[in-house]
Amino acid sequence: MKTAPLIFLAGSLIAAMPALAQERVWRCGNEYTNNATIAQQKGCKVMEGGNVTVVQGTKASGGGSGGGSGSSAARAPAGSPRVEGVDQRARDGEARSVLESELKKAEARQAELQKDYNNGEPEKQGSEGRNYQKYLDRVAEMKAELARNESDIAGIRREIGRLPVKQPQ
Repeated sequence: MKTAPLIFLAGSLIAAMPALAQERVWRCGNEYTNNATIAQQKGCKVMEGGNVTVVQGTKASGGGSGGGSGSSAARAPAGSPRVEGVDQRARDGEARSVLESELKKAEARQAELQKDYNNGEPEKQGSEGRNYQKYLDRVAEMKAELARNESDIAGIRREIGRLPVKQPQ
């Protein structure tokens, strides 16, 4: 049998090759390096206990499948500075109060518009008694303004709904 000498020869070649040991790797927080000078400058710790494999990941895209809950809407863009919890709560509270005051103004405006619109039959003004088309144009404009204002109110309510829930002090 000639297989035994071949196995012996292969084993000898593997033993004769220089060891393929991994060089030292240092951990610097969430980064890894095999450069000793950088590791000493940053005060990194040597990794021990086996081989270390680091796979560079890709950055998450801002777009997404949209299948998650509303938490992605509150996420800050990449590279934006972090804000302390107390400061963020203050900003959220300020944003909520501004939006709530805007909502009150828009709702008051909506009530005024509905009163003037009078269910599609507002009072005629000046020359509208003689020019019925002028009256119809004004009624159509009032109806469009009511729809725009209702849309604004819905948008403000959505924005308020995106803010974190107000927590008791």
